[in-house]
Amino acid sequence: MDKDVVGVKIESLRRCVQRIKDKTPDSAISLIDDYDVQDILCVNLERAVQLSVDLASHVIADADLPAPTTMAETFDHLRRLDFISAGLASRMKKAVGFRNIAVHAYQRIDWMIVYSIITTRLDDFRIFADVVARAAGL
Repeated sequence: MDKDVVGVKIESLRRCVQRIKDKTPDSAISLIDDYDVQDILCVNLERAVQLSVDLASHVIADADLPAPTTMAETFDHLRRLDFISAGLASRMKKAVGFRNIAVHAYQRIDWMIVYSIITTRLDDFRIFADVVARAAGL
């Protein structure tokens, strides 16, 4: 694993998570009414998911496994490698699902769900970053 590349991506992931934390409003109702904060949170969530997938792909390439065919599958590969727990793999796959909705507008974004994600699931990104950092010797 290229420590420099992994280090930069982990730092970017941590910055996205911190940005989300800094901009999280006091309530879901406040989020529903603030389009600027919606944009900031959505973009940083999308980036956090993409960076996590990039990091997962880095680990998979190092393990000489075939490339996953979907973004969500990257986390299944890591679970099979016992790199992450089944629970974390499942939660990261759900994050990919959110990212797909946000990026491709498959359906209207439910800001109550976004508020739930940003107030209860940000630790998933932190945990993932920590696991990858340890594996990379950072």
